[in-house]
Amino acid sequence: MIRSILAAASASVLCLGASAVAHAAQTYPDKPITLLIPYPPGGSADMLARPLGAELQKKWGQPVVLEYKPGAGGAIASAQLARAKPDGYTLLMVLAAHTINPSLYPSLPYDTRKDFAPVSLVATLPMLVAAPLATPANTVSELIAYGKANPGKLSFASAGNGNTSHLAAEMFKNQTGADMMHVPYKGSGPAVVALLGGEVSLMFDSISTSLPQVQAGKLKAIAVTGEHRSPLLPDVPTVAETVPNFVVNGWYGILAPAGTPGAVVDAVSKGIAEAVAVPALKGQLAGYGYEVVGSTPGEFGAHIERELGTWKRAVEVSGAKVN
Repeated sequence: MIRSILAAASASVLCLGASAVAHAAQTYPDKPITLLIPYPPGGSADMLARPLGAELQKKWGQPVVLEYKPGAGGAIASAQLARAKPDGYTLLMVLAAHTINPSLYPSLPYDTRKDFAPVSLVATLPMLVAAPLATPANTVSELIAYGKANPGKLSFASAGNGNTSHLAAEMFKNQTGADMMHVPYKGSGPAVVALLGGEVSLMFDSISTSLPQVQAGKLKAIAVTGEHRSPLLPDVPTVAETVPNFVVNGWYGILAPAGTPGAVVDAVSKGIAEAVAVPALKGQLAGYGYEVVGSTPGEFGAHIERELGTWKRAVEVSGAKVN
């Protein structure tokens, strides 16, 4: 009798729990959502997050508040998300750095695989190999040949040790044998300023930040790092046209805390997919160089797993370390 009563009570609790989760998904969102951004305003994450947040706000009828938590390559924001209530009202935009950090930092205050629920791969963004006009190379082949023939003469800027701009160039060096010296800066902004000033020979930078300088004639575009040429620079070849299989894309995705109900995660993912498919937003982002995706949670989880392996190899090749 007691067992029957306990079983019935357990079944009742489970039903109530399932009912509450279903109700939460049906009514989501019914209050403001906080979207954590792991970098300062003005960067490529902000350029995507602002219009995306505005479109989601229109769709959901609730404010999407951007909260900037820069530092430690995004690890500070990731740690905050890992501690957040798993209800779908605190989300995080992550970049490739999220999958670099486990190989770069000796310890992190969270588990990259266990503490987060993938929601959506929002967009990808190729990098641009940009150079001052005085750099003695106009093509990837010329860059490789000059680097091999003139050791110590080429230098490349990065937004910091272990940043994608650093690791992409290290991967290029490893695959081509071109000799290039790394010059790290504190962020993409100072690195581009150094590039414009001719302090360095080139930079692997996000196309969204270097493109305006190329269009203004202040920098030259040697190549893009995506699978195909950018519609914004159709005459600029990919690195892979010269160096087979060299593809490096920046990317932007949304995570929720682990334990967020699957129905809520699906609701957020669906909302993002619908938002980036809106022609006005899609066109705006394409104008910055982004290629919108709007994936399922499962697809984004698989993407993260692949990227963890890719960047682990890149960190090993570069020898990059941070304290």
